[in-house]
Amino acid sequence: MKLPPEPAGPRGRIEVIPLIDIIFFLLATFVMVSLSMVKNQGVPVSLPRAASGQAQERVSSVTVTVTEGGRVYLNRELLDIDRLSPRLEALKSQDANTRVLVNADEVAYFGDVVKVLDIVRRTGIEKIAIQTTGAQPAAQRKP
Repeated sequence: MKLPPEPAGPRGRIEVIPLIDIIFFLLATFVMVSLSMVKNQGVPVSLPRAASGQAQERVSSVTVTVTEGGRVYLNRELLDIDRLSPRLEALKSQDANTRVLVNADEVAYFGDVVKVLDIVRRTGIEKIAIQTTGAQPAAQRKP
């Protein structure tokens, strides 16, 4: 069997570097979009700063928010504090591993936050976290 002769001109080749650039761009875009899709279930408040805070894994949780005026929200739904306990008990009955994320305004009355924490603990929920923001960089701190 006789093979045809190879053409005398330059051979075509696939450039890999532009393909790698495109793949990295798509990967970075995917990561940025997926990070922006993280759902914040709480009401926006001015969170206190904590230098010792540690990032928690993003798992589904119930968010209880205490605002500056003492209003209590359960996943963005305004509730009377007396109705919080039955709602949390109903959620715990659906899922025994219910997690509660408490976020409170930086200037919220401390007694209101303690009441909420007490209600959560009395319902038997053991996985409780308090949401804070990271510590302020030293250059931005006020004397």
